[in-house]
This record gives sequence, structure tokens and C-alpha cells, in this order.
Amino acid sequence: MNVVISQPFFLPWLGLFEQIRLADIFVHCDDCQLPQGRSFIRKVELKTSQGPMWLTVPLINKKSRCKISEARIDESKEWKYQHLEAFRHSYSRAPYFKIMFDLAKTIYDFPGNNLGDFNQNAIEIIAEWLGLQRRILRSSELGVTSRSSQRVLDICLHLGAKRYITGLGALNYLDHSLFEEHNIEVCYMRYNKTPYPQLYGEFTPYVTVLDAIANCGKQASCLLTSDAIYWRDFIDQT
Repeated sequence: MNVVISQPFFLPWLGLFEQIRLADIFVHCDDCQLPQGRSFIRKVELKTSQGPMWLTVPLINKKSRCKISEARIDESKEWKYQHLEAFRHSYSRAPYFKIMFDLAKTIYDFPGNNLGDFNQNAIEIIAEWLGLQRRILRSSELGVTSRSSQRVLDICLHLGAKRYITGLGALNYLDHSLFEEHNIEVCYMRYNKTPYPQLYGEFTPYVTVLDAIANCGKQASCLLTSDAIYWRDFIDQT
């Protein structure tokens, strides 16, 4: 049983969907603290003819210390219209623009002003479109109250995980020995960052997944080729 736990990022890069591809169960970590500033919970990069462009979701309570599940979008701003227009201007010449734009409109039609709910819904819509049928849960529904490495471990134990797959950020805090004591193998993503045809110059893998969909259509799912390796081997190779 492979478990992946991730914060619900805003229209994230392909790498998140590579994690979902490797998961049996994917957990949105929606009850952790909202990072301060313009984190990837509320911003994403596009490629444009003028260079990189960042789209940001405006928040009502962006300066307060709250959980992601408590963050509220400022609907007094015309942010949805502005974002969709940015997608239109940036990708209108992409071969699969209409497919991507229809998907984006479905995502932005989401009702309500909860940032966590919006992001989770978007991730699930895109995952399904990419053919990733996985069991998807929210950490807030699991009743796990511990913190840091112990919290991740407790979620894995609750779900019966044999393998925990994570991104590079976990190297900064994860206590690998805790997982080994419970016979759970920790693996880190080894991203291939497979190039694909992009508009506007040199390839970059870190833009929104909607970039890949606009440029590749259904073939975007073929870009999900990365694997994960055992944490000791990963450290030895870095």
C-alpha cells in the first residue's frame, strides 16, 4: 500500500501528479498551517510571450495564522476572470488550447470561497482527466492530531501503508527511523522532468500542469514517468 500526503497546491506542476500516479491512497494535507506569503498554496507560474507570469489567489485572511482549510478567498476581486484571461492570452496558440481552457473553466466554476476546497477540487479534476483513479482523502477527516514526523507516521499507520512516498521537502524534517520501526519504507521522488513542446522558449518543468495539457493534450499523461527510491539510496545519490 503506497501512501502520498501533500498540501493542496494551487494548479500545481506535473510533479504532484507523478506522486499521485505512484499512490494507492493520496491524502490532501488540508489541516496544516497556511504558509505565510505567496506560497504555492495560492500561486502558480505560467509561461507567456513576455516571460514568466504568476497567478495568485487573493485571500481575505492572508496575514492571519490559519489552517489551509480555514483560508478564505477574497471574492470581491475579479480573480477568476483575470486568471482565465491570462490562460487565454498565454495559450491561445497552443495545439490543445480548447481542451485545456474548457478544463480550466470547469475548475474555476467551483462555488464557495474556501481555498483548500478549491485547490483539492482542482487537483482531483485534473487527476481524473489524466486517468489517475486513486483513493483520495483529507487529513482533516482522519482524526490524527500529532505533529511533524509523528503525524505523517500516524496517518500512514491509520491507512495501513507499507510505503510512504514523498517529495524532497521532507528531507528537512522527516525522522526516517520512526518509519523503519514500523516497517514502513520511506521513498523520495526522483523526478524525470520529461521535456515536452512548450511555447515561448526554453523548456521549464515547474509551470502549472495546465501548460502540459495545452501543449500535449491527452499525451500529457505520458509525461508521468518518474519513480521513487528508498530514502537511503536517495541520500547516497544526492
